[in-house]
Amino acid sequence: MAEKTREVVRYEERGSVAIITIRRPEKLNTLTEAVVQGIADGIDAATAAREVRAVILRGEGRVFTAGYDLVPDEGGGWSSPYDAPSPEPRAGAWDPVRDMQWMGKNVERFMKIWHCPKPVIGQIHGWAVGGATDLVLCCDQLFMADDAYIGYAPSRVFGTPTTMMWIYRLGLEHAKQFLLTGEAIDAETALRIGLVSHVHPAAELPARVEEYAERFQHIPANQLALNKLLINQAFENMGLRTTQLLGTFFDGVTRHTEEAYRWTESFREKGFRQVIAERDAPWGDYGERNRDGEQG
Repeated sequence: MAEKTREVVRYEERGSVAIITIRRPEKLNTLTEAVVQGIADGIDAATAAREVRAVILRGEGRVFTAGYDLVPDEGGGWSSPYDAPSPEPRAGAWDPVRDMQWMGKNVERFMKIWHCPKPVIGQIHGWAVGGATDLVLCCDQLFMADDAYIGYAPSRVFGTPTTMMWIYRLGLEHAKQFLLTGEAIDAETALRIGLVSHVHPAAELPARVEEYAERFQHIPANQLALNKLLINQAFENMGLRTTQLLGTFFDGVTRHTEEAYRWTESFREKGFRQVIAERDAPWGDYGERNRDGEQG
């Protein structure tokens, strides 16, 4: 890992288990270029590690991650794998190709979890919001604290899911229920609708996840890899790649509507936390429930 990514993402191996930990607790582990790259690097390291049979993705501090950092610090911007000659854009102009290449780079890095031949367990505590779901729903199994919440709040304005795992993990009814409204899903509901595999008391969650991950060492690595590939292939045959292409494109569209422009402009007028609270007030969740952080 590069020095910057090591500061915000820790990779460690404990016997047969690799643990990737997001470490921006003061910013609710919100996603930046360095965080996303650090997670991708961690997956690569775990894939190449001979003794590692399973991977855990977790967050340090009060939450797993509150999504994309919508108000990044200086130097927290994003890189793009694409550039090309173009005229100086007029004010408000949107370049869909540049936007898709930029956001598509994040999707590719999130999907390293999907492609990893070793099982990856997502450990959700506190909150997993917005872009955090694009990341964590790529995991093979999800374990959740009994007081945690997960949801895609940008459904209300300023986003669509890019990896778009919701429909494939939940089916039509529940995907529409939670994506049309963006409602936060509590742990009990997440378990009932099949979004997560296990729910544990928050204090016990880390230990229980590690115990479970260690059990994979008793199954041949090639058996794990082939079964994961077989399951994943079934979903890719259902059109996962096409859905992700549209999700990434539509995400850019939703960030460049008149409503989106006015919404982001209101940050300066009212303050970020107030705008988020107003977005969520009709539903009584996210920013209305907890005004401590910046979620996206």
